[in-house]
Amino acid sequence: MLNKFTEYIKNKKLFNKNDKILLTVSGGIDSIVMLDLFIKSRLSFGIAHCNFNLRGNESNLDEKLVKQIAKENNIEIHTVSFKTEEYSKNNGISIEMAARDLRYEWFEKIRQKFGYSYVATAHHKNDVIETFILNISRGTGIKGLCSIQPKVNKIIRPVLFAFRKEIEEYCNTNNLQYREDASNATLKYKRNIIRHKILPELKNLNPNINNTIIEDIEIFNDVENIYRSSVEEKRNKIFTKEDDKILISINELKKLNPLKTYLFEFLKSYNFQRQNITDIIKSLDNISGKQFYSSSHYLVKDRDFLILSEIDFSNNDKQVFTINKETTNVISPISLKIKITDNVVYTDLSELKNEKFAFLDYDLLTFPLIIRKWGNGDYFYPIGMKKRKKISDFFIDNKFSIIDKNNAWLLCSGDNIVWVIGKRINERFKITNKTKKIFVIEMK
Repeated sequence: MLNKFTEYIKNKKLFNKNDKILLTVSGGIDSIVMLDLFIKSRLSFGIAHCNFNLRGNESNLDEKLVKQIAKENNIEIHTVSFKTEEYSKNNGISIEMAARDLRYEWFEKIRQKFGYSYVATAHHKNDVIETFILNISRGTGIKGLCSIQPKVNKIIRPVLFAFRKEIEEYCNTNNLQYREDASNATLKYKRNIIRHKILPELKNLNPNINNTIIEDIEIFNDVENIYRSSVEEKRNKIFTKEDDKILISINELKKLNPLKTYLFEFLKSYNFQRQNITDIIKSLDNISGKQFYSSSHYLVKDRDFLILSEIDFSNNDKQVFTINKETTNVISPISLKIKITDNVVYTDLSELKNEKFAFLDYDLLTFPLIIRKWGNGDYFYPIGMKKRKKISDFFIDNKFSIIDKNNAWLLCSGDNIVWVIGKRINERFKITNKTKKIFVIEMK
């Protein structure tokens, strides 16, 4: 196993001998084996451990074991404690997604702060298989069929050569101490359904299903490389850079087949969505001037070219206005009338349904409120929805023109967007039967 480990790192060019690697060690068998392989290989590394506080004292015992191993081997260690359930609830995402977001953001901070070259995770071949099936269940393209990759940017997977069975054998042979996560047995998580339900059924059809899927994934990786090469070749033929714009030849574009797939691949890095592509294609034979927009770019149909430009938000970012508790009228940048009422039984239903009004729970607001323009990454929870939505996606769904987007203003309480002014309030700030005081804003 140790020889396979060193050969895999070399063949996949994961890192160099002089690189310092940050190992993500949970205390489970996979990460403990990865840690032992690094120790025996005398590589330069440190440990990162996350306590997600999801299993009571069991989580604390995981942390205790990892710290003990680090101390015994004189290894630099970094630890963090997360309020994972709170983060999950506040952001309207699953526990799995919350844990993933929290840990990867923290890993990158530690990597940069302490000079690590890469972050290593202990994914193995069984994880690759489970991710493959999970991607298929969600709907995926070629990239999703390629599953987990050995190296993506600053993330490396040095144990991806091994199956779980090999890891267990190595652990037993070397008498390694590890912590068993009881949540691996529950069907609460999608991966466990695949692991305990779907894969056993597939093995009834094909006893060698694990190797079959791994071989298929290798083929998909080759296909994806050919696919990317073809897309880039076509892109280079029809894209022309001119100052701060990109010109896309309409004549050359029409020669492509399938046009919809090529155009999506060309434009997705500029944040255009699939629903934009059909409309863009329809415009190719129409008169000039039609505009299309993403969260970061806009595209104009000219006579011979599609002209792609980046939206300039630099001036908008500087415009910030405040509303205090005592404010009753706002003139600039937008005209608003404000009142506070204790009458929680609001009788004027026409106003409640009018988008020009915002009825907010006063006690949930943090003053001063801020009026500002939107930026990339902004999100809120549109009333009636439990999940958050990016402001850029909200604009697309509501068919905002490029002018509408530039003219849009947001009302914010602290870091939270409570109202896309004149359009939609935040579900988490609406009035309820628990509301004691209403903050009413009217757009004049």
